[in-house]
Amino acid sequence: MAVSVEKLTEEILALPADARALLADQLVESLDPLEDDTVRGAWTAEATRRRDEIRSGMPVISGETAAAQVRSLLRK
Repeated sequence: MAVSVEKLTEEILALPADARALLADQLVESLDPLEDDTVRGAWTAEATRRRDEIRSGMPVISGETAAAQVRSLLRK
């Protein structure tokens, strides 16, 4: 017996938030797995680039400091 999309949606929305988030992630990933691999590869390359910059001695700032700087720029 097939379940209607409406009934399925109703049941999914009754799930806890973390279960809905996991399901949403899996659904999006199922739509275009090739794109997901491309995005994952881009993030891996970015993480590697940032790691290499830090190892080479580039100064780093905390996330809190970066956020404060952004907030300050947005106020101007």
